[in-house]
Amino acid sequence: MFQVLGVFSKNIKDYTGAGATMQRAESKTYYYVTRSGVEKFQVQPLNDRNIPSGVVVTLNKKEFITQYTPEIDYYEKKTLPALKSLHAKIEKGEKEFLDGNLDESEQSFTKALFLDPEHPKANLGMGSVQCTKKNFKKLSGIIDRLLNKDEVFMESQRREFNLFAISLRKQSLFEEAITFYDKAIQINPNDENLHFNTARAHFDAGNNEMALIHLDKALEIAPSLEVASMFKKYIIKRIKK
Repeated sequence: MFQVLGVFSKNIKDYTGAGATMQRAESKTYYYVTRSGVEKFQVQPLNDRNIPSGVVVTLNKKEFITQYTPEIDYYEKKTLPALKSLHAKIEKGEKEFLDGNLDESEQSFTKALFLDPEHPKANLGMGSVQCTKKNFKKLSGIIDRLLNKDEVFMESQRREFNLFAISLRKQSLFEEAITFYDKAIQINPNDENLHFNTARAHFDAGNNEMALIHLDKALEIAPSLEVASMFKKYIIKRIKK
């Protein structure tokens, strides 16, 4: 469980020149900080829109308190309103997508990505829109971006990830869907639902053998997963015909 601590700053010293001409300059950078447990602090830089974006670094308590200074006003006046705006745009994009309003959904995700081009949910949402609109040129770029972000495949993005993968399957982009499910399984190997959905993608692609392998894995993890058991029986029955 993460506790949001707010925005903290860190002074960075830069040196230019050499010898007698050397000059020192200090610059202040801002970070979004969360804490897990007592001793672990996660710091993430703010982008030029005052939104946390980029690589998250974990520090111990001593490293954190000796290097970072709280910026309470900065968080309340800049970062918090920016985050609320970002989340509102993503939520609107998701609602419009589920309602079938693709243009409105695309507009909302575009505004969200303007605030944070790296945001996993915004990119997943935009990917679902472009896939459904069959704009495969834009979709290709989004896929490349998403595959390079491990956070896309975390539990916190489960709903958005599933919507995107379903969109890929509906457009018969089975190879792409399987690639995403495989990456998700690498990060969450004991998730029976991921194995089940991967089995569906393989089945849709005509690969019954791989579908059965993933169904067996899903049932190994969760023996009571009835939908996987029924699906396995269905595939075996089809093969025997």
